[in-house]
Amino acid sequence: MKILVLFAHPLLEKSHINRELVKVYADIEQLTFHDLYERYPEFDIDIEFEKNLLVEHDLIIFHHPFYWYSCPPLMKQWIDMVLEVGWAYGNGGFALQNKMWFQVISAGGMEKAYNPEGHNRYSIREYLRPFEQTARLCRMKYLPPYVVFGTHRLSREELNEHITNLKEGLRFLKNEGFPGCETDNSNCLNKWIKSS
Repeated sequence: MKILVLFAHPLLEKSHINRELVKVYADIEQLTFHDLYERYPEFDIDIEFEKNLLVEHDLIIFHHPFYWYSCPPLMKQWIDMVLEVGWAYGNGGFALQNKMWFQVISAGGMEKAYNPEGHNRYSIREYLRPFEQTARLCRMKYLPPYVVFGTHRLSREELNEHITNLKEGLRFLKNEGFPGCETDNSNCLNKWIKSS
């Protein structure tokens, strides 16, 4: 399985967590790391180049911080421009069929804040419904996300655990896939990775 990481962080130099997490990708074979802000600082997206990248890969990872309950603006623009009707979805839009969509997300809030009694009132999975529906519209298989919560409070030990879990989870997905992933209602893939 070939993996494409679409990475979007407009202030990577200020994100210790994401600078550490992206190091995981260097150890995974047949993985292409694609930094959208580095390639498109002016937001001038090369649509055909991006389409070709998608076609060449099987597992598409959208790695980004959780910005206002969504993704950074360049990633949203990428989705709007690259996933064209007649290509990614709609009549004749089968280019991404059966590919897997997976998100790696960093969130400043603690996990307990993302529930009906918490500060944010909804689960992280509920906030990600637009991404899940986009994947389904494009006939892709949507995996529950891997989320690093409480990024401002993580100890070195907790960060190392996330690095190890993400690395092992990606190796498993690359080699074994994730049967039934599109119907899995897990809030986050974190717990599944720990138990597998």
